[in-house]
Formats: sequence, structure tokens, C-alpha cells
Amino acid sequence: MTPPALSLTAPLAISLGDPAGIGPEVILGAWARLRSERRAPPSFVVGGPQLLRALAERLGIDCPIVPIADPAEAMFAAGAGLPVLAGLDGPSSPGHPAADGARLALASLQWGTKFALSGVATGLVTAPVSKGELAAVGWDYPGQTEFLADACGRPYRDAVMMLAGPSLRTVPLTVHVSLAEVPGLISAELITHKARIVAAGLRRDFRIPAPRLAIAALNPHAGEGGKFGDEEARIIAPAIAALQAEGIDAFGPVPGDALFTPRARAGYDAALCMYHDQALIPLKALEFDEGVNVTLGLPLIRTSPDHGTAFDIAGQGLADPGAMAAAIVMASEMAIARASTGA
Repeated sequence: MTPPALSLTAPLAISLGDPAGIGPEVILGAWARLRSERRAPPSFVVGGPQLLRALAERLGIDCPIVPIADPAEAMFAAGAGLPVLAGLDGPSSPGHPAADGARLALASLQWGTKFALSGVATGLVTAPVSKGELAAVGWDYPGQTEFLADACGRPYRDAVMMLAGPSLRTVPLTVHVSLAEVPGLISAELITHKARIVAAGLRRDFRIPAPRLAIAALNPHAGEGGKFGDEEARIIAPAIAALQAEGIDAFGPVPGDALFTPRARAGYDAALCMYHDQALIPLKALEFDEGVNVTLGLPLIRTSPDHGTAFDIAGQGLADPGAMAAAIVMASEMAIARASTGA
């Protein structure tokens, strides 16, 4: 049975991403797939109508482009094709990143964020950008998540990255830092702060009334009684006890090599991991073509496919649009969840 189309009161904004990467083609592919399955929520791409039309024709993607002058038109234009905001555009140059493309990606992200914060868009789905290319044109953020936190007037630490797929959700407590720095950055306060945001996000955006949080260990065998490290006893266990005292269903520390078995995954709604790869390796191994990067803790809804620009395969029709399709659907489901509770 084909699932019904999702209902939103305002469209989702989709940022273009770096036009030299796979962002534009997975946007086209995702929209075509969701339309064929009759579950495409109202949405529009922030810029690139000529670029997207040329790319769709070159790759043979059945995705008519409908230029719009205002985001409100997206609710009505979607029946004819993919609505794309006019006024921002550039040439289609897959695999050849350049300064003009980075500027287009940044303008699309900035406008998409404004639309989401103002309520003109019900949420924001971000296509992949190149941090290096953006830095060359004046970008001064570690990533899109930090940019969004700043735009919302929130400290970076309040913007929590959660990677989500059909069978697993993970949260890295430390992100883009060297592995050598992680033990010094882990603290009971960091764990409890992020866990509260995750629990609240799961309740508000995923309609899980009593979220179960598994807290990963840092060291092999959870420290083996202090033989391989004492962070579990000194930092992680006290944080878990504090969360439990607040009524949050948290447990652990769970050794990393036992946390992601099928039986273990059935026992929690999200796993809080101590470092980047501890969270992303299992998610990408299990859900690479459906993995979604969700930002929790901000007033706006933001999702993104959990992959990069992939300049090396851009424009060749090799990129799987599954993660972008999942990000669009997840953003719409989150918006509906918030609307149902008035959050």
C-alpha cells in the first residue's frame, strides 16, 4: 500500500549545497523518487533553477523544474514539478568546485535558514557543502550545524548532532576533534547537557514519550575495572546516575563493541557516543543510503543526508538519493510532530 502524502502547513526549504558536488543531483533524484511513491511533502529548493534543469536533462532524471518567486508558491507549484526559488543561480559544473559555486551554496544556506526561522518554511533540509571551499570565500564555521546554532542565537554546544536511520540513532558527544583530545573533553556535565537535549528532542520531534538512552563507554571493555582507563567510573557513571535522578531513562556505560548488536539496538532509542567515529561508523555501516543528520536543540528543524559532496562522482548519475529522500521525509515528520504538540 502506498503511504499517503505528508501534510504540512508550510513547505520545507532545501538548500542547494555545493553545486559541484552531488547535492543537486540527489535533490533531483530524491524528489523524483518521493513523487513516484506519492509521499513528497511540499518543499522548494533555495536557488538554482537553471542549474537543476540542466543537470536533470543531462542525467535523465524525471524532475520538471518550476521556478517560483516566493516560497509560498511552493505549496501550489509542487503539482507541476519541483519548485525552485529564482534569483540565485549558477552554472552546472559537477566535479569542479569553484569560488562562485561556494558563494551560491552559502547564499542558499543563508536564505534557507532565514525562511525556516521566520516560519516561511516549516523546516530546513541542507545538501552537502565543502567546508574548505566555503572557508575560501569567508566561511568561519566548523560546519553547517555551528552556522545554524549561531543563526538561532544559541551556543554551539546546544546544537546536538544526531545520526538517524531506520534501525539506529547515534549522537557523538565530541565531534570534529582529534581522538587524542577526547578524554580531556569528556565530562559529566557534557554528558548530562547533551543527554537532556537528546531526550527532549526525541519526545518533541520523534514522539517518543519516554526515550531510552544508552551511554557508551570510552575505553575497551568499559575500562575493565580501571585497568584500561578510569573515565567510566570517574565521569560517565556519575553522569548516568544524575540523569536517572532527573527521571531520564539512561543506562551504561556500555562497551562500544557490545552497543550495536541487533539485540542491544532493540533496547534503546538513541546511543550517546563519546567520539565521532564511535557514533558514525555503525550508523554508516548499517544505514549509509538512508542515514540522516538531524540537529537537535534548536528552534528550527534541520536535517541533512549523512554524506558529503563526493566531488569525485558528481554529475555521473552514481549518487544514491536515498539519504536525501530520507532527510526530506524525516524533516516533514518532525514538523508534523511539533505541530501535533504545539511545540
